[in-house]
This record gives sequence, C-alpha cells and structure tokens, in this order.
Amino acid sequence: MRLRNVKNKREILEQSPYFVTNPQDKKGKWNLEFGNDHPIYLEIGMGKGKFLRELAQKHPEINFIGMERSDSILAKAVPKIMENATNIRVLQYDASLIDDLFDREISRIYLNFSDPWPKKRHARRRLMATIFLRKYDHIFKDHKEIHMKTDNRELFEFALESLSQYGYRFEQVLLDLHHSGLEDNITTEYEEKFMKENKTIYQCIATKDKVN
Repeated sequence: MRLRNVKNKREILEQSPYFVTNPQDKKGKWNLEFGNDHPIYLEIGMGKGKFLRELAQKHPEINFIGMERSDSILAKAVPKIMENATNIRVLQYDASLIDDLFDREISRIYLNFSDPWPKKRHARRRLMATIFLRKYDHIFKDHKEIHMKTDNRELFEFALESLSQYGYRFEQVLLDLHHSGLEDNITTEYEEKFMKENKTIYQCIATKDKVN
C-alpha cells in the first residue's frame, strides 16, 4: 500500500516538543533528555503511535521512545500525543543504524507488526535477524528483553528460531493472542485492523541476561 505524503510534515515534526531532531547527539545521554534515570523502553516502527501513547500514559514511571523511518507517518502520530507527556519522545531514523543512537541505555524493545520481508534474499532486513540482534546488544542497558507481535506466521517462526539460536529464552509464546485470555493487552492500529479481519496475532516475549 502506497504511503500518502503529509503536507508540511517537517514543520509539524519540528514544532512538536516530543520530536527529537538530532537523536544521534543524545547517544549515552538520554537520561538528560528525559531529566531522570527511569528505565527506557523503545518501540521500533511505532507507526501512528497508539501503542506508545497508551503505554506512556499508563506507565509514567517509564520513559518511552518511538522510532519510525517515515516522516509522513510520524507527522500523523505526534499531534495525537497527549499534552504535557513528559515520558515520551519520537524520532525519525532507520533501524539499521540503531546503534548510532543508544549506548547501553534501553531496557526493553517492542517490535510490533514489523515488515516481514518475505523473500529469502531479504531475510537480513528482518528486525529479528542476527545482524539486528547483535546491534541490540550494544543498546541494551543490562538485562535484554524483546516483545514482539505479528500477524505473519512465517516471520514469527523465523523470530523464534533466531532468538533461540542467539541465546534468548522465552517468557511467553502465544499462537493466538486475542484468544489467549491475556489481560491488559495494548493494541496497535494494525492490530485493531487485523482483529476486524479475524486474523491470528502471534506474540512472544524473549529475555537474555547480560553477558559482558
């Protein structure tokens, strides 16, 4: 589906108090950006931000960063952030360069409905590929924790295998999230769309203790 361009998108972003213009300058200093030492949770591919907004509102004791490659999508997201939200920041950046942004500062990563890159030759672009798991090693503060949701069975199976081979253990694996009885599930925009289409949603939570 072709992404519709948003008029005045740069102006919208740069006028938002939640948008970080030069995020690479914050590397190693995100606690100063937030003005506290609370844990930082990162959503890679935040879309229009429903998931991130609701999490930030529910957990004021956590700092949240939303990362999105498309400035048009971000321009739709930032006006919806609640006024005076002190624990949320958003930035435009490519996930392949994520280690430019953080230095052992992230406590949890969310990967919600990431691009499945279904062709075999594109497997390295999947956000659960080993090349990305290595990058995450450099941004996690200590204990590593990844939460993933997807409607793509093949991507989910790939993620489980990749995480397992990389030494992660699974705290939760759900093959049908919305019929699992799980409480307090915060949905994304894509997730609500898929629910209406009766699509199965897969979820896993994987952790790994710090080695060095």
